[in-house]
Amino acid sequence: MGSRPPGLLLLLCSLLLILKCARGESSYIIDTVGLSILPKDNVQSGTKVMIRCEARVSSSNISHLEYLFKFMRDGVEIHTEHTTKDSTYYEINPARAVDSGNYQCQVSVKNKRKVSNTTTLDVKGLQTPILHLNNSTPYESEEFKVTCSVPDEKGGFTFNFYKTFRGGQPQRIKKQQSTNNFLETTLTLSHIGDCFLSCDYEISLVSGPTSSNISNEIQVKVKELNIIPDMTILPNDIYEPDIVEVTCKVQIHLADIEIFLVKDRTVLSRTTGKTLIHRFSPKPTDSGELVCKAEWRNVQKENYKTIKVKEVFSKPQLYLEPVGLFEGERFRLNCSVKVFFPEMIAKPLKYRLYKDGTELTSSTTYIAVAHPNRNGNYSCKVEGNRISTPFHKESEAVIVKAKVPVSDPVLSVVGGKIFIGKRFQLICHSHTGTFPIKYTLFTHNGNKMSREVSRPEDRATFDIPPIYKISDLKTFLCHASNNPRTPSKRALGEHLLKSTNIIEPISKPELTIHPSQDITEGQSIKLVCSVQTGSRPINFTWYHQESNGALASLSTNKLEEYHSISNANKKHSGKYYCTSTNPADESKWSESVTIEVKMAGWKKALIIVFCFVLLLILFLVIALKTRLFHFKRKRKANLSVKSVSTKVERLSLTQAEVIDANATPTMMGKSVWSDQVSGSGGYESDDQNSSMLPEKKAEPEYTEVQIKDADPTRAPAKQGTENIYSEVRNSQQGVPEVPDGKPVEYAQLNHDGNHQPDNSRVVDQSLKRENITDSENNTDVYTGDPEEGTCDPAPDC
Repeated sequence: MGSRPPGLLLLLCSLLLILKCARGESSYIIDTVGLSILPKDNVQSGTKVMIRCEARVSSSNISHLEYLFKFMRDGVEIHTEHTTKDSTYYEINPARAVDSGNYQCQVSVKNKRKVSNTTTLDVKGLQTPILHLNNSTPYESEEFKVTCSVPDEKGGFTFNFYKTFRGGQPQRIKKQQSTNNFLETTLTLSHIGDCFLSCDYEISLVSGPTSSNISNEIQVKVKELNIIPDMTILPNDIYEPDIVEVTCKVQIHLADIEIFLVKDRTVLSRTTGKTLIHRFSPKPTDSGELVCKAEWRNVQKENYKTIKVKEVFSKPQLYLEPVGLFEGERFRLNCSVKVFFPEMIAKPLKYRLYKDGTELTSSTTYIAVAHPNRNGNYSCKVEGNRISTPFHKESEAVIVKAKVPVSDPVLSVVGGKIFIGKRFQLICHSHTGTFPIKYTLFTHNGNKMSREVSRPEDRATFDIPPIYKISDLKTFLCHASNNPRTPSKRALGEHLLKSTNIIEPISKPELTIHPSQDITEGQSIKLVCSVQTGSRPINFTWYHQESNGALASLSTNKLEEYHSISNANKKHSGKYYCTSTNPADESKWSESVTIEVKMAGWKKALIIVFCFVLLLILFLVIALKTRLFHFKRKRKANLSVKSVSTKVERLSLTQAEVIDANATPTMMGKSVWSDQVSGSGGYESDDQNSSMLPEKKAEPEYTEVQIKDADPTRAPAKQGTENIYSEVRNSQQGVPEVPDGKPVEYAQLNHDGNHQPDNSRVVDQSLKRENITDSENNTDVYTGDPEEGTCDPAPDC
């Protein structure tokens, strides 16, 4: 849309208005608002300027439109106009520099408004100001009025006034702002002679501040104002208390003139008119410069003279002796006059002494003893007469305030504690005494220290090096003095022994053990921790290095304490140490002590007995095993089965052999089962040490022994078989009888009678027979009932 020509936009707006008119509705639109400056936007000051604002409005069904035009300069509304015309003018006649600025026009139609573009008006040139004086021949320093005006200009201005001497450059003497186009003010000129006055002004425009041309110059002639007063002082030689007359007179007569008499910036007298007369009785302090001043309007002139007032007698002086008076001392007050002319007075001088305004004596001297009741302000008065005129002089007041003598000082320790071996601070203090007080302290090592106290809140504090003996405190000495005429007061260090908490650091503790040696289990042990020196109370703590934490801790007022261990045992062995502390707040450790808890005596004896018994048992076991080994070898030899042809041999086994055979079946190669045999008879063995056991009649047991083939390394075996029958009867002692029908054990023996454990086996109780081939005799061996005799190795046997 922005690229379409304006004619097309107007055409569209017109079409919209036609459509609305067809519908019978009233409508309008502000098309443009234009602003123009006539004759041009850049004119000279004084030119008539017309600012024209024109509005173009498109409407329908509206006969008359009302316009509201607002003219603005630099954003500020300067003119408003209601009209039914679509244009109007704002006239500036004549245009001045203040009218320069940026102009705009705002048009409002009903509830619609539109603003024109901005146009700048630049009015060049300022009107030359006009200067006017109300007095062109003023007196020096006399005020007169001046007026600087620019009737045709508008706005706020800053006016400047200048003074120009002949042949010189203008000098600005005043600068002042005004909201009007003129300024009336006052000026004063202090020089005497001719000069020229002029003015100009400055105005602030949009483009910046602009200055006007210089106004017309007016010549001013400044006249001298001769109002210096003449001054006269009588008499020429002035003595106290003579009357002095001072006259100040002005030669010309002016209305409203004032005359002043001034001394040391103090006005002694004032009058209006030509003459001033002032009379007074001077004192020596009135000597100095007197000034007469004459003032008319803003003009001042002065004259001065110096006077010297001579003394008939000087101002009395009151002296106090001695200086620095202390209570209890005698003092003297003496009043005296240093300068005195007896010929100038008619009568002798009289002296009077006063205390706080009350007369004490009419003498020149007053003597008394210092006391608080005699403190006060003392003065003296000397009276005299000159030419029958009495007068007197008073001295300056002397304040008598007797000082308080220093009291006996007291030594004290900062903090109230002294730690032996550590630095500390001493305070030497007197409770009463006028400041300053000087304190001197003599220490234990002969040193001398001094402090001076000038305020009540201060204290004489001394830094003391460490002491190592309590007795050293007795050697301290403090002197306090505030009066050099009297001996100083003293404080002895013995007071410190009573008033101070003296803390002696604790020595290194020593740990001893009781008993000291041969500690056995069950005993009680005392761990004694002791120190040689140290302030009480002392805290002892015992430690066992193999344990965590302290064993015990005790606080006592003694130099030693102990910790007891009852019923000691091995766990109590190890290294022990103790620590000690006291109010000096230093911990000391003892050397470590080793404790070895030995075994109890009865335990040692028990261990010895146990070892002896153990050795004895070991010995018996070894001996028994050795005997059993030999017995087994002997038994094996005795149990060898003897080979026979057809003859039955009886075999009698001892009880031990049977028991051994039953107890060690593995050595036989097979378990042996035995039955009780009945009958009174039995076979006897060849062992001569065996005894016959009583036999019980029973069924005989038979053992079939199979003879293995002969060793090929031995002699050739006999062909055939041979049965060997052996009856075995068991002993009743220690061997249970085997009931009938139980299986019996067959032991397989070789021809040499040795056991063959790998070839034995168990058979039924019924008699069985196997052929045993004797490698040597080729015979079968059968063990059966001896009473049945020998039978052939037939199957029916």
